[in-house]
Amino acid sequence: MAKGYWIARVDVRDAEAYKDYVAANGVAFAKHGGRFLVRGGAYEAVMGQPRSRNVVIEFPSYADALACWNSDLYQAAKAKQRGGVDAEILVIEGYDGPQPNTSEPAPEAGRASE
Repeated sequence: MAKGYWIARVDVRDAEAYKDYVAANGVAFAKHGGRFLVRGGAYEAVMGQPRSRNVVIEFPSYADALACWNSDLYQAAKAKQRGGVDAEILVIEGYDGPQPNTSEPAPEAGRASE
């Protein structure tokens, strides 16, 4: 089964509200098996508009990633941001299929994994 991920790009406008959110969100992530793969850190925007903060969270499955987003625990943590962020967040299914090699084309863009 493919894992699930949250991919978040964030600009924090209210640091105090964001601190409250960060202090509260870990309970929801832990309950749904989430673990940080990327949490801030150095980056270089090689294409497109960057945000100041980038986060990738891995979950055991896509269903777990969605369940975390929709959970009362996470929604309560998110409310603590009090509108203090601009963000794009994707909940996305991972890919468990074959990897590209020199004799095989990559999957078509926009197609969900099977």
